[in-house]
Amino acid sequence: MSSPKPIRATRPLISSGRCLIIGEVAQAHDGSLGLAHAFIDAIAAAGADAVKFQTHIAAAESTPAEPWRVPFSRQDRTRYDYWKRMEFTRDQWIGLKEHAQDRGLAFLSSPFSLEAVDLLEQVGVAGWKVASGETGNEAMLDAMIATKKPILLSTGMSPLAEIDRAVERVAASGLPLVVFQCTSAYPCPPERVGLNLIPFFRERYGCGVGLSDHSGTIYPGLAAATLSIAALEVHVTLSREMFGPDVPVSLTTEELRLLVAGVRFIERMVAHPVEKDASANELEGIRKLFTKSVVARVDLPAGTVLLPEHLAAKKPGTGIPAVQLPALLGARLRKSVATDQLLAEDDLE
Repeated sequence: MSSPKPIRATRPLISSGRCLIIGEVAQAHDGSLGLAHAFIDAIAAAGADAVKFQTHIAAAESTPAEPWRVPFSRQDRTRYDYWKRMEFTRDQWIGLKEHAQDRGLAFLSSPFSLEAVDLLEQVGVAGWKVASGETGNEAMLDAMIATKKPILLSTGMSPLAEIDRAVERVAASGLPLVVFQCTSAYPCPPERVGLNLIPFFRERYGCGVGLSDHSGTIYPGLAAATLSIAALEVHVTLSREMFGPDVPVSLTTEELRLLVAGVRFIERMVAHPVEKDASANELEGIRKLFTKSVVARVDLPAGTVLLPEHLAAKKPGTGIPAVQLPALLGARLRKSVATDQLLAEDDLE
């Protein structure tokens, strides 16, 4: 067996001011290695930062009695059989990791057993995404912490007390940590996305926060980006017509491309607050084209005492500002002015 290549990280997995956008493949490859590689290419082309899989080792995590969450498979008699069919070998995982690196993606995969942690450590993941159902699994969390890699902690199935314990465990190690708001509903309706928990987690834990979204739309991710999240995870499908239980909660690769562009746009907005007076001063030249000046409504001879019917406000704003028109009433013209001529200060006595 070949040894895994070292991770060629071009930036830290978790960067200040930049949201880590993760394309989640999960089991959408349906056990096909070729399809798994196709997902890597599609997610990279959409501009995401990372690709994430799930690493299931049936014998290590499941029993033949494990019930189906959604009985979708016409191919697998049991959930255990399905997990078995989803397994890749160590060398196959290494190939996926190397392909991801070649495409500029950080490679992630959620483990679902201690054996999967060990396998992925051999493969070389950029960090650990802790699945919602494993947040309370202290033995697995300790095994991930021991590798000294960043921890991305999902919270979809956990009460606060369980999240508190997990965060305390990671915080004690000093490792980079992101706590994800996640609602384990598939698809997740708007009422349950829980954007309010993003600032709540940030204040409670003093670490990076993120959103793991299962809505199947780009909207929660864009909304969360305005809250300066550290990471965003979305499921990805190559087509709405693909097979699998996660298709309804996934973004197409074109939607992922829109999401990435939107998040980057929002980041630039958030990073550059505007000072209103300074902004207006920068636009002074343009402002004169769109504002109005005091002009003569009709031909006015020298000596005319200005009355309301003598004056009007018209573009451009390069003369006496229209707002000063009332102050000119009663003034006497030093010289004659023509219809639509902009009044100047030296026209007045």
